[in-house]
Amino acid sequence: MSAAGEILDIVDENDRVVGRAPRGEVYARGLRHRAVFVLARDAEDRIFVHRRTPVKLIFPSLYDMFVGGVVGAGESYDEAALREAEEELGVSGLPRPVPLFTFLYESTEGTGSWWSRVYEVRCTLPVRPQVEEVAWHAFLPEEELERRLGQGPDGWEWVPDGLAAYERLRALRA
Repeated sequence: MSAAGEILDIVDENDRVVGRAPRGEVYARGLRHRAVFVLARDAEDRIFVHRRTPVKLIFPSLYDMFVGGVVGAGESYDEAALREAEEELGVSGLPRPVPLFTFLYESTEGTGSWWSRVYEVRCTLPVRPQVEEVAWHAFLPEEELERRLGQGPDGWEWVPDGLAAYERLRALRA
């Protein structure tokens, strides 16, 4: 099945399931759904950063400091976090990602809104990211990631939902 045909739960403002629809329709109509964001750190505490492929349905070719994606119909956040982390990193046998917080992301790009659960996981396995999902990747020290967040010559263009999740994570840890 294509990514656009994947069935997602549609949720209300309280994150209760109110229906189901294919991902393509969810995106086209801006329907509220669920997503997971997993911050993957290696044994040296560096953060996995990647650039999305140009064929992604939303935010193509932008950088992200999280692996993750949408929660499938009937799937729990925890199940989706582990599945997405293993798929995108190209590994199996990861420890269960640790949930950190949940927030409602309201898009300013016209792509809708989604309940977002943020996780963290330690990945000491060699990664082999999916070529369909990841155009470039590296584990970066947090200081390097922070430098790349800026608007200056070293700044990169980041996915807006991942950036919102990362800013909330930084505020939580401050």
